[in-house]
Amino acid sequence: MKLAQAALLLAALLFLNGCASLPTATPAAPRAAPFDVLGRVLVNFDGRAITANVRWLHAADGDDIWLMTPTGQALAHIAETATGATITTADQTQYQAGSIEALTRRALGWILPARQMQHWLRGAPVPGIDAEIAERDAAGRITRMTQDGWRVSYDYYPVTENDGLPRRMELANGAQMLRLVIDSWRREAAGAEAPPSGRL
Repeated sequence: MKLAQAALLLAALLFLNGCASLPTATPAAPRAAPFDVLGRVLVNFDGRAITANVRWLHAADGDDIWLMTPTGQALAHIAETATGATITTADQTQYQAGSIEALTRRALGWILPARQMQHWLRGAPVPGIDAEIAERDAAGRITRMTQDGWRVSYDYYPVTENDGLPRRMELANGAQMLRLVIDSWRREAAGAEAPPSGRL
C-alpha cells in the first residue's frame, strides 16, 4: 500500500470512529521494565484488516509507538505520557485522549491494550489482575492465558535466542484479533527518536 493510500485509510478511520464509545479503564498496574521492539502487526476488526510494521519503545515514563507501511514510511506515531496519549498522522494531524487504549479505540476503531501488553509482551500476566493460565510449554513459559477479557497465545524464541522471549503473540477480544510478530528484541529502551527516514 502506497503512503498516500495508507494515510487516506487512516484518515477515513479517524473520521468514521471519532464518536465511538470508549472502553472501560483498566485498573492501574506497575509499569513493566523498559524495552524496544521492532515487528509487524495485523489487526482484524469489524470485518476489516490492517497490517503495519511497528516499533514500540517502552520507557519508565511513557511509550512511543510508530506504525509504518511495509516499505517503512511512517503512518502514525502514538505517544503516551502521564498526561495522556497523542496520535500524529502522516500529515501531522494530531488527536488526543487519556490513554492509548482510549485513543486507538476512538481514532482507529480498534483497541491497542498497551497497558496490558507491556506485560503480556514478555509472556507475563499483568500484576494484580486475575489471570487464567491455560497452558505452558516445556520451559514453563505461558503459551495460552485469559486476562482482563483478552485471550492471549504465544510462540517463543528458543531459550538461547532473545532470552527466550515471545516471537509472536495473538490477542483476541470479541470480534477483534491482534497478531504481533516480534522481529527484534532490545531489553532496554534506547531513546525516543523516530526510526531513520521513518523506516524500521
